[in-house]
Amino acid sequence: MASADVPALIAIGETMAMVTPSRAESLLDAESIRLRVGGAESNVAGHVAALGGAAAWVSALGDDVLGRRVHREIAAQGIDTRWVSFDETAPTGVFFKDPGRGISYYRAGSAASRMTPTSIESIPLEEAAIVHVSGITPALSDDCAAMIAAVFERVAASSTLLSFDVNHRRALWPIAEAAPVLRELANRADIVFVGRDEAETLWGCETAEDVRAHLPEPARLIVKDGDVGATEFSALGRSFVPAIPTEVVEPVGAGDAFAGGYLAGLLRGWSVQECLRSGHERAHLVLQSTSDSAPDMAPGGAGPVLADVAR
Repeated sequence: MASADVPALIAIGETMAMVTPSRAESLLDAESIRLRVGGAESNVAGHVAALGGAAAWVSALGDDVLGRRVHREIAAQGIDTRWVSFDETAPTGVFFKDPGRGISYYRAGSAASRMTPTSIESIPLEEAAIVHVSGITPALSDDCAAMIAAVFERVAASSTLLSFDVNHRRALWPIAEAAPVLRELANRADIVFVGRDEAETLWGCETAEDVRAHLPEPARLIVKDGDVGATEFSALGRSFVPAIPTEVVEPVGAGDAFAGGYLAGLLRGWSVQECLRSGHERAHLVLQSTSDSAPDMAPGGAGPVLADVAR
């Protein structure tokens, strides 16, 4: 159970300044652009906060104007940022979103890539209900990989649930290197999110059942299959909820939205079906925008937290 002074969810990972066209058009042709923020873990925290949950984001930013802007925008979402640090010797990462054409990252040597196990020593991970991380962070640097290892070790020794989004990024590490590491981390987590196509790329899994056979350890395994739907495997068996039909503007960020919606439902004690549906609803909002976060996201008050979530 979360401490009264510790948010129910603590998310750890890099967030960058994001440059994106104001309208759903290519960067090449865009005459107007927006400066926003984007990061898998802070996105998840933002969706939990938007649904009334108490969420914190832990990271490092450059002590620069972009870092201050990222911090301000994330805090404005109702996310607890008390454990965010500012590095005077490293920049804040930046990425450019080209709707329908991909993303260009400029994050090498960023402040977040310099995080180490020491970066989380003072964070009360064991007092949160859920700690959320992703497969992006261990790919940023050896120090970040060591930090994630420390997170897993600490959480495993507590009653806190560890949530892990596989989130493979080819630009950060090749499949041959990423596949075994991501499989090991996933099998050590309590809650795992993975795309069916992502699992096929990494491990050759063609169906949700194949993914479960490859990742038998997580108490809750959620396999997302694009516009088909999402399947959860748990002690209750197999549950499936279809996706919401959506006219997609930009898919980036939808996976984070799904995870945030699901975890917000779990913290409220919702059923498996309700949690999956909540994930789809948040993803539906993000898919219709060039932003990584839902267009109507607004800060929410701390919602009820599930007292006991079985590991």
